[in-house]
Amino acid sequence: MEFVIKISQFLLSLSLLIVLHELGHFIPAKAFKTRVEKFYLFFDVKFSLFKKKIGGTEYGIGWLPLGGYVKIAGMIDESMDTEQMAKEPQPWEFRSKPTWQRLIIMLGGVFVNFVLALVIYIFASFIYGDTDVDTASIKDGYMIENPLLTNLGFQTGDDVVALGGVRVENLSDMKSNIIGAESVTIKRNGVEQTIDLPEDFLGQLSTSKDRSLFEVRMPFIFSQATDSSLNKGVDLKEGDFISAINGKEVRYFDQFPDVLQSLKGQTVSVDIKRDSQFIKRELKVDDNGQFGIYPGVSYSLFEKLGYLSVIRKQYSLGESFGVGYKKFTGQITSYFGQLKMIFSPSTGAYKGVGGFKAIFDIFPDTWSWETFWSITAFLSIMLGVLNLLPIPALDGGHVVFLLYEMISGRKPGDKFMEYAQMVGFFLLIALVLFANGNDIFKAIFD
Repeated sequence: MEFVIKISQFLLSLSLLIVLHELGHFIPAKAFKTRVEKFYLFFDVKFSLFKKKIGGTEYGIGWLPLGGYVKIAGMIDESMDTEQMAKEPQPWEFRSKPTWQRLIIMLGGVFVNFVLALVIYIFASFIYGDTDVDTASIKDGYMIENPLLTNLGFQTGDDVVALGGVRVENLSDMKSNIIGAESVTIKRNGVEQTIDLPEDFLGQLSTSKDRSLFEVRMPFIFSQATDSSLNKGVDLKEGDFISAINGKEVRYFDQFPDVLQSLKGQTVSVDIKRDSQFIKRELKVDDNGQFGIYPGVSYSLFEKLGYLSVIRKQYSLGESFGVGYKKFTGQITSYFGQLKMIFSPSTGAYKGVGGFKAIFDIFPDTWSWETFWSITAFLSIMLGVLNLLPIPALDGGHVVFLLYEMISGRKPGDKFMEYAQMVGFFLLIALVLFANGNDIFKAIFD
């Protein structure tokens, strides 16, 4: 069932983004009386799952979910229809239109991607508001267990003050500010110190089996017992807070392994807070020094227990425009920064590039419209930025040639465009293979 929920969100988001992106090309093409021969969701290699011709345009759904396309008459694109291009240009063809009209048609898809993301951020801010964790309220620092971090000198209990010189105020700042950060300022035992990160930190993190960073130290909130747990039948309920073992307080979940190592094979008494009641239970420690039970994560429950403070903000519709715009511009700036690092081999960030599986894994296994729209907005920006790359076969490649034509007054020849399109197509295939190859490599060796 969890897989069905994830794949449903993945396909819905992907379909929405593809259709709207292609609609961004379709609408101005029609407005400038340019013939659009096909409008497809997914690729119809050899055959399509559905197709219907309306007003000279064939609308359809292909079987290969790697994107979608509109086929505009008189344009050298991935269809490589050289036969049509060999004929005399017709008034309704793309190549017969003024340069400025062709430029608008080519930029239409990216424009829609950016507008979609902005609209989502605005209305999501109005409907859902913002929820974050105030880092100043987090006591006793963070849980740090990734060997990549511990080898650099970090340790559990460190309080993260700044990333790359930018002060950390909310928990969401952690993941966004770590990208491109050259150093981390921490406070340990009341004293601040700065730890430098290696240039290829992101590359090392991408290939590490443990990709955790600075995690919130959690209390031990019971979620469920494993099927093989010795405590499978014990009266424990979801949300039970385990606070002590044999009368000794154990404040954080990350402290339990050390405590239980000395209690292997024993039965211990644990103190539990259930709602407003305090109860005791007897739990068995297995030969590996474990209870065999999973903890749960609930910031709202952590807040009730006094472990942290959750910041909740609601915005009026007017305020949402400013908040949404700030999120939109911040995400674009961040993504361009990520691309810069990916194309800088010394950072090793290219090792973290992922394909369709990486995108699929972003979606949660429970349905949340708030999360769905947040991910869709990010993917829309990602799709828009990637399509702006000056690679022939992408919108950005066509835009480069059109700008050249506008500046020089000379139109690149059809043969040149054909060769450029082929080169761009092979580059694109190489990038797709590399990204999805990274997914496969991680799946095998992680």
